[in-house]
Amino acid sequence: MKTKFMLLPIVACAALSARADITPPPGTVELFNGKDLSGWYGWSTRDPAELWAMTPEERAEYKRKSIEGGLPEGKHGPENIKAHWRVENREIVNDGRGLYLTTDKDYRDFDLWVEYKALPDGDSGVYLRGFPQVQIWDSTKGDPRGLGQDKGSGGLWNNSPGAPGKDPSKKMDKPFGEWNQFKIRMIGERVTVNFNGENVVDNAVMENYFATKALKAAAQAAQKAGQPPPPTPELKDPVYAKGPIQLQTHGSEIRWRNIFLREIPSDEANRILSAGEKGFTRLDNGKDLTGWQGNAENYEVVDGAIVCKQGKGGNLLSNEEYGDMCLRFEFKLPLAGNNGIALRAPLKGNPASEGLEIQVLDTEGYLATKGKLKEYQVHGSVYHCVGAKTGFLRPTGEWNFEEIEVRGQNIRVTLNGTTILNTDLSKLDRSKLDPKHTPKGLDKTSGYIGFAGHNDPVAFRNIRVKRL
Repeated sequence: MKTKFMLLPIVACAALSARADITPPPGTVELFNGKDLSGWYGWSTRDPAELWAMTPEERAEYKRKSIEGGLPEGKHGPENIKAHWRVENREIVNDGRGLYLTTDKDYRDFDLWVEYKALPDGDSGVYLRGFPQVQIWDSTKGDPRGLGQDKGSGGLWNNSPGAPGKDPSKKMDKPFGEWNQFKIRMIGERVTVNFNGENVVDNAVMENYFATKALKAAAQAAQKAGQPPPPTPELKDPVYAKGPIQLQTHGSEIRWRNIFLREIPSDEANRILSAGEKGFTRLDNGKDLTGWQGNAENYEVVDGAIVCKQGKGGNLLSNEEYGDMCLRFEFKLPLAGNNGIALRAPLKGNPASEGLEIQVLDTEGYLATKGKLKEYQVHGSVYHCVGAKTGFLRPTGEWNFEEIEVRGQNIRVTLNGTTILNTDLSKLDRSKLDPKHTPKGLDKTSGYIGFAGHNDPVAFRNIRVKRL
C-alpha cells in the first residue's frame, strides 16, 4: 500500500533544516541531549538478539565496556565509544571508526528525525531496530564497486538486489559541508524514508539482514560438505518487532545532530496500515450483530466491538460466501485469549476441520500460563497445517491490525504491518499432516468467513472485506 509521508508542518520542516538548535517536534523525545552520549552504547553489525540473550548482569557489563573500554581491540585499535565518538557544539562526531552508537532503548513503530554532515569517502548509515540500514555514502565517486553508490543515499541498501527500497528513487544528497536530513517512518516491517524533502523509499519492506546471512551460510556449508542446499523457506524471518536505533559509521568523519524519535501508538499505526480502503465492504456496524449468522447468542457488541462471551464459543459467520478475498480487521486479546478466523467454512461444523481456520491466540501469554504449542497453533497459523512467524503481537490489551489475503491456494497473513505467513497450500505435503485433522478447506475454493470462538472474550472491530 502506498502512503504519502507527512511528519511535520512545512514550517517545522524548514526549521529543522535551517537551525542547529531546535525545539523537538510535538510528541517526540530527544535521543541526543546535545551534551553527552547518555542513553547510548556501542554495538556493531551484529544481531541484537545476541544482546537480548545475555543475562542482565552480562548485558550491563558489555554496555559498560563498549563505552569505557575493555572489549577486544578491532583492526583500527580500541573499539569503545569514547575512543571514536565525542560531542562538539551540540553535535555528535565520529572519526569513521569503532563501534556504532546504539540506543539503550528498543523501539517498535516510530517516526525518526536525524541530520548528518559527512565528508568524502564516508560509508555510513542508520540501523532500524538493529538492522542495516538506511544507507549514507559518498555519491560523488561514481560506482567503482558496482554497489549503486552513484544512486545516492537513503536506500535500504541491505535489501535484495532489485527489491523495492534497495536503491533510492531519486538522488537527493547535498554537497559536502551541508547538513542532510532523514525523516524515517517504520511501522511493522515497512519503511518510508524522506531524504532532504523527497520520499526516496516509499513503504518498502525492510529485509532481515541476519536471516539472509544465515541462509547463505547454511547453503555454503551444505555445498562445502557436498550436500544439497537446504530448502528455501516460503517466508524468511522478518525484521524484529522492536529493536534499537544505531548510527553506523566508517570511512571518514561524520557529524550528527537533531536526533528525535516519536513512538507511534497502536491506534495510530492501525489507521496508517488501513490506508487504501477502496473496494472494501464493512461487515460490522459497531452496534449489533446484524449481517452475521451462526451462534450469535454467544457473541455481543461491547464498545463497538464484537466480543465472544466469556465461557461461550461457536461460530459467528458472514451472511455471504467468499472465494478470493482480502480481509482486514482489528482485534484485542485477553491474557492467553484464543479465537480463530474461519475461512471457506460451511454453516455447520468446525471451521478448523470443515473449512480453514487462521489461529487467533495470545501466543506468549498461552505459553507462559498453559504450556506448549505446536508450530501450527501459534497466532496467524493455518490451523493443523502451516505455522506462522511469532513475536509480532502487540502487548495484551492493545488493538492489533491484521490482513488476510486469499488468492486460490495462496494465503498471506500480515500482522501489525509484518507478513507472518505466506504459504501455497497446494505445495503442502499432506502425508505429514494428521489425517484425523486435515482440513477439508484445503480442497475448497469458497465458503463463509467469520469467527471460531473458543470461550475467551476476544474482541474484533473494523472488519472489512474485499473480493479479489
